[in-house]
Amino acid sequence: MLNEAREKLEQMIDVMHSVRESDKQKPRTYREKARKAYLTVAKQRRVSPRVLRKAIGKQLRFVARDLRIIAMLRDEVGLQALNRRQHRDLLVIHELYRQQEEMYRKRTHRIEDRIVSISQPHVRPMVRGRARANVEFGAKAAISLVGGYARIEHVSWDGFHEGLTLKDAVEAYYERHGCYPEAVLADKAYRNRENLRYCKERGIRLSGPPLGRPSKAERAEQVKLERQDAAERNAIEGKFGEGKRLYGLGLIRTRLKSTSETIIAMPLLVMNLERRLRFLMCVFLGWLLQNDSAVALDGV
Repeated sequence: MLNEAREKLEQMIDVMHSVRESDKQKPRTYREKARKAYLTVAKQRRVSPRVLRKAIGKQLRFVARDLRIIAMLRDEVGLQALNRRQHRDLLVIHELYRQQEEMYRKRTHRIEDRIVSISQPHVRPMVRGRARANVEFGAKAAISLVGGYARIEHVSWDGFHEGLTLKDAVEAYYERHGCYPEAVLADKAYRNRENLRYCKERGIRLSGPPLGRPSKAERAEQVKLERQDAAERNAIEGKFGEGKRLYGLGLIRTRLKSTSETIIAMPLLVMNLERRLRFLMCVFLGWLLQNDSAVALDGV
């Protein structure tokens, strides 16, 4: 990323220098030396932490030098020569340099709102702990399923705990239907004391075992209810698989934050429309079969 930032800064320097007076000498950026230092490390199959830290330090100094040159050119000719994308990239690179320099100085690999892409500064790394990829990049969405129709309750590019979205989802249900749901079928992530208390106050049954040790009779009934809830809850788990398998929900390739969130919502819209069409088709076929039976009866 530092190498990409350096290359973008060098392009900005070229553009800003082109509008200066012709007799002024172009600032020295050492781009060939910086490129060679980057390739020396990038081509290695295995890089030791010591070598990597030294390479990061070099790139940080090259980026800092370019930022100082741009600041000097800004005072001289302004930023009007840069196009809209370059101006945006410059702002992102300033924050990227601050984050990388702080991590380099503190010898850490974590920082708040860490930028992992200059073209998509809203994307954040999320540690999911999955077998195929321990870290994922992209938006995280929480959805609800009512009557077979899916609805996005919360979308965020930062990691969040699913249990914190239960209250907002239930209150949104109340605003749409005028009453609270009879039951909320959720996994263990939603079963914290705050959500249990919230549901109990409103007469909502939250799936899962209640707090405390139940009696044997209650336990048998609870196991039966848990199996029924798990069977009904499979529908919402299947929505994610259906969206990724058939509608490209796991292959979001748009760059802007707003367009990405729109593309995320489109598969859910299509799945809801297809469910509605299936329902209308069943109604139409039932009506058609009923009329055919009536005609046959009149003929007799």
